[in-house]
Amino acid sequence: MTSSRASRRADPALSAGTGDPDALSAGTDDAPQELLPRKRPTQERSRRKFDALLASSRELLTDVGFESFTCEEVASRADVPIGTLYQFFANKYVIVCELNRQDFTSVHDELEQFNGEVPSLDWLRFLNNFVDHLAKLWTSDPSRREVWLAMQSTPSTRATGKIQEKALAGQIALMLAPLTPRTERDRRIMMAEVLVHVVYSMLNFSVQDGQSHADAVDELKRLMVAYLLVAEKESRSG
Repeated sequence: MTSSRASRRADPALSAGTGDPDALSAGTDDAPQELLPRKRPTQERSRRKFDALLASSRELLTDVGFESFTCEEVASRADVPIGTLYQFFANKYVIVCELNRQDFTSVHDELEQFNGEVPSLDWLRFLNNFVDHLAKLWTSDPSRREVWLAMQSTPSTRATGKIQEKALAGQIALMLAPLTPRTERDRRIMMAEVLVHVVYSMLNFSVQDGQSHADAVDELKRLMVAYLLVAEKESRSG
């Protein structure tokens, strides 16, 4: 009889593409791990190459999808030697995790611009405006959905996505604190994680083929408003 461990498929995200054979050796026990670049650029010249690789990755991902996505084609489109790509990224799974980090960072930055408006007596208007703003990010950049889909591909990409979601949820939890002043901190963090997961899932649902984007966004707003109204009422009456 084959053991469950032996029959388990190896996580391809934990395989190095080339170069340093020990780059992802910590993953030999098959445990999911956070996927990070081998290094980040510190000089302007290497920064330009790094950014070019990520920009080409978005373009390629949108053009062919993740299954046909290859590091070789990314390097070719970026006009960067393949060896340089592997200096930064062990494989395509690490690349897509970095793209996802970029997307979360952009949402974090947008929240920073809106911060201070929550809570206010008009927080429902803020919520409506902010969801509309996020929805435009998804319609204007089709790579966001492709990145999100690619993040579901392996245990380690999913684990990395969860870490990135939690970081954004931490920011949301701080914004929720004045709205839910008597809610325990742990529950507020859980609420924020739910909100982040639901918002990302619904925005990606809204831009899939055959789906009415406007209708999906309207349903997302209803879900969030109902959830937060109940949370606010429970906290203030608790």
